[in-house]
Amino acid sequence: MTAPRRALIVIDAQQEYFDGLLPIQHPVREDSMAGIGAAIDAARQTDTPVVLVQHELPPGAPVFASGSSTWQNHPTVAAHESSATKRISKQFSSIFADTGLEAWLREQDIDTITLVGYMTNNCVIASAAAAEPLGFSVEVLSDATGAIDLANDAGTAPARQVHETLMALLHSNWAAVTDTATWAAALRTGAAPTKSDLVTSAAHGRSNP
Repeated sequence: MTAPRRALIVIDAQQEYFDGLLPIQHPVREDSMAGIGAAIDAARQTDTPVVLVQHELPPGAPVFASGSSTWQNHPTVAAHESSATKRISKQFSSIFADTGLEAWLREQDIDTITLVGYMTNNCVIASAAAAEPLGFSVEVLSDATGAIDLANDAGTAPARQVHETLMALLHSNWAAVTDTATWAAALRTGAAPTKSDLVTSAAHGRSNP
């Protein structure tokens, strides 16, 4: 098998998730940001392209308002802005919606995207699902992503449950889920982390109620 031709996609690692209205609750946000930083370092050491994504809404929006303090990238990520391979702005959950990212990835002959950043329960899962019909393989780093507590008319779900459930869901179909250290080792060897599939995951689910 040929080695994956990867790009690391850092999704919305912005201050909104630290100082704004959407604080990441699980994993511990400082720990997940450390994972994001480690992933960027590993990518740079192996000449893997790094794409920084920022969610951007009009000035005055309650979250991600363009130019606001919470729209800014977290300092760990901001330190890499000048050296990033590519930077894009988005207005939707998916990194592919109206961003030109798909065309750029194809121009770079990239077949695998590695997703880190926020949130597991919104932009990460939306981007992984959107990659499927485009033919890109997807990797998600579980310790370099994060979720929030949710409560609405449909029910409640604590952030840990949200994150762990979505990692299992992603791994069952849309992405190979692994941790940052394992992924960094795979970068050096050219290996591809394995993922499960829906039938196998369902069978294991039935045997482990």
